[in-house]
Amino acid sequence: MPLVRALERWDLERPITILVGENGSGKSTLLEGLAVAAGLPALGAEDVQTDPTLRAARDLARCLRLRWSRRTHRGFFLRAEDFFSFSKRVAALRAGLCTDLGEMEARFADRPAQARALATGPLRKELAALQERYGLDPDAASHGETFLRIFQSRAVPGGLYVLDEPEAALSPTRQLGLVALLGDLAGEGCQFVLATHSPVLMAAPGAAIFSCDEPPLRRVAYADLPAVTLLRDFLNRPEQFLRRL
Repeated sequence: MPLVRALERWDLERPITILVGENGSGKSTLLEGLAVAAGLPALGAEDVQTDPTLRAARDLARCLRLRWSRRTHRGFFLRAEDFFSFSKRVAALRAGLCTDLGEMEARFADRPAQARALATGPLRKELAALQERYGLDPDAASHGETFLRIFQSRAVPGGLYVLDEPEAALSPTRQLGLVALLGDLAGEGCQFVLATHSPVLMAAPGAAIFSCDEPPLRRVAYADLPAVTLLRDFLNRPEQFLRRL
């Protein structure tokens, strides 16, 4: 890809770095290669080292050399499509624990209360931990609510988080919530690198924004972003835009 071939050096000096560009510009490819090279675990159905969709990213990762000012082994890699798989996996785990708990309670129904408590205790603890981290029932919440809850529960201070189009599950209001969450976590020593089409996420305070549309990678100002100017013009004159369409 032209963007990758033109890449010689990329300094990630800000707590929040944002990649922007049209579909096919290479921002997701670069993001995936960075995540694999950094050894980040993926929140999804597959591990980064076995996921067949990341085969090219693993090839790219072998060509990247990372230099750290502070090495961290905390963090994760999350793609928009992987979030839905992860959410389903959490729901399936909860359903399995509930089934096991019901069977255990039925098996010990005639036993003393202490025996029932000992038998069901481990399952109840696992369910309680799952509820504390992801909510009572992830399927009962909206995708946006579940995404923010999962993200907040898994993010820890000092971690590196690589996010590809996290806005896919979020309404504009939830996107603002994510911006606030990124700012709070950045203050706790976290670093974020994300690709997005959302002008709301692009407005994250203090973020360094890089355009992938015209190689090489270049720093751009928020006010000059095509996604921002297009959306602003459309919202100011929607009827005019729609007549042209």
